[in-house]
Amino acid sequence: MLNSKIPAGSLDKKWEDYKGHCKLVNPANKRNMEVIIVGTGLAGASAAASLGELGYKVKAFCFQDSPRRAHSIAAQGGINAAKNYQNDGDSVFRLFYDTVKGGDYRAREANVHRLAEVSGNIIDQCVAQGVPFAREYGGLLSNRSFGGTQVQRTFYAAGQTGQQLLLGAYSALERQVALGNVTMYNRHEMLDIVVIDGKARGIIARNLITGKLERHFGHAVLLASGGYGNVFYLSTNAMGSNVTAAWKATRKGAFFGNPCFTQIHPTCIPVSGDHQSKLTLMSESLRNDGRIWVPKKQNDNRKPSDIPEDERDYYLERRYPAFGNLVPRDVASRAAKERCDAGYGVGSSKQAVYLDFAYNMDRYGRIEASKRQLSNPTPEQIRKLGKEVVAEKYGNLFDMYAKITGENPYEVPMRIYPAVHYTMGGLWVDYELMTTVTGLYALGEANFSDHGANRLGASALMQGLADGYFVIPYTLGNYLADDIKTKAISLDHPAFVEAEKNVQSTIDKLMSIKGTKSVDHFHKKLGKIMWDKCGMARNEQGLKEAIVEIQALRKEFWSDVRIPGDANEFNPELEKAGRVADFLELGELMCVDALNRRESCGGHFREESQTPDGEAQRDDENFAYVAAWEYKGESQFELHKEALEFVECKPTQRSYK
Repeated sequence: MLNSKIPAGSLDKKWEDYKGHCKLVNPANKRNMEVIIVGTGLAGASAAASLGELGYKVKAFCFQDSPRRAHSIAAQGGINAAKNYQNDGDSVFRLFYDTVKGGDYRAREANVHRLAEVSGNIIDQCVAQGVPFAREYGGLLSNRSFGGTQVQRTFYAAGQTGQQLLLGAYSALERQVALGNVTMYNRHEMLDIVVIDGKARGIIARNLITGKLERHFGHAVLLASGGYGNVFYLSTNAMGSNVTAAWKATRKGAFFGNPCFTQIHPTCIPVSGDHQSKLTLMSESLRNDGRIWVPKKQNDNRKPSDIPEDERDYYLERRYPAFGNLVPRDVASRAAKERCDAGYGVGSSKQAVYLDFAYNMDRYGRIEASKRQLSNPTPEQIRKLGKEVVAEKYGNLFDMYAKITGENPYEVPMRIYPAVHYTMGGLWVDYELMTTVTGLYALGEANFSDHGANRLGASALMQGLADGYFVIPYTLGNYLADDIKTKAISLDHPAFVEAEKNVQSTIDKLMSIKGTKSVDHFHKKLGKIMWDKCGMARNEQGLKEAIVEIQALRKEFWSDVRIPGDANEFNPELEKAGRVADFLELGELMCVDALNRRESCGGHFREESQTPDGEAQRDDENFAYVAAWEYKGESQFELHKEALEFVECKPTQRSYK
């Protein structure tokens, strides 16, 4: 039976009561406790900085050359917090409610409420670090809207919020490195968890420069290794993003929660050809001022400027008048797919819709003209002034789009289409962020806990920093308080020797295959299976076919993959091969989970379960649970269920109309 360890008492008092009653480790004892952190994005860097500040001996690992390279840096649009700066009705409860509703009632209430509670502290922490959030003329921090809400609660730094937040966390981390509290291991990849007497006690890591395997002890191990969207090959994730750390934990006994819950982001630059290696995100913040439309006529090949207003279908505003262009990501993505599938797509591929800023550029221009007391401004003046406002808010995003597409989005509408972006599934964790392996924790996107079946925009940065700065310092201390008598375990312990031996065996096996096909060949084939049959829409027949196809592809991989070079050197193809091997196992589990969940909810859309007007149809009677899968061997998974209870947010059919 899964024990989520949710504290007793009213929802708004649970976290405060937990902090008041959890066990503590005194400062002298903290200096003797070693903590391993895998991943140094927002969750990992903030956790390493916080635990180092508290006095723990921290060892932090990242496979990049610097923590600044973490994929968190790519986040664009903003970070949510319930500060109600706009005085528009926001509150901790409203942020909590929007998040549970946005996740289609498949998240744990207690975790989400804690996230909403600490959200305001995150902004204060980041401002103190010098994060340059956008500000209003009077100096107050600025806010904008994101999908799934009717308030402005998203703090931002132009279109590079993730970069600025990561630099803040990185600065705090580097301070602890300089003080000797944190030891950084760059260019190291974790390849196994070491479990001794049922507790996580260390990792096996590969030095990616030399190829040497290393053993590292820790009283606890924290995984902050991000999501697994690259199982689809083409996604908005950095090409190095992978599932290896989480999957190795799964093979060592950590249950994997809701693996089929993947998020399709509605505003990405469309696929341009077969040789593309990743997709580029256009921030959801653009939906504040960009209006999404397609021609009302099928297969309309006219330029957008030649299509008059009354021949345009602003389909989100038409279908969802209450939220318009700011519906949640899953709703916007499915709506775009529906229009394109029906023959209304635009561009050469017809797999795109328009994101048009002309209307709001004109509106901003008139406001600016009024502010400057310009009488009878010309259309050119209005457009120039409006462009300046839009450039100030979104300039780097517009520049990025122009560089990639060769089109000027100030003059013509952007073309966008949904793409794989974020994964709500991840390692199952309890209220304390501990997995089903004692002493092994998962933070940020690596766990499943806060977003249910669909993440609201600007909530990923919020969760990563909440877990690292404000949650794990308490919950980890509660665990380590009972472990202060444990001395550092020798790296010659049989469990370390066995784990390293198993890792070396896998590497030797990969290098010995000497097949005929590249790693990317198999990754692309897996990605196509996943996108076609476990992507924006899933059905029983397709999922059953996908499982069989993935099993066959995995068999082919282990008999015909070609890895050049040597294992005892810098070998990016060997790195990729190990990661794709894990994706081939995870992909099968994702399809198994999607097949088992015979309902539609959030980003998981089963074609057999939809309302008459094509919206997701949940089945709360049979599927109001977290699916936690236990690895039992190749193609063998056992389902464990954590029943979800909703006290404050009674499940209703989601409506944004």
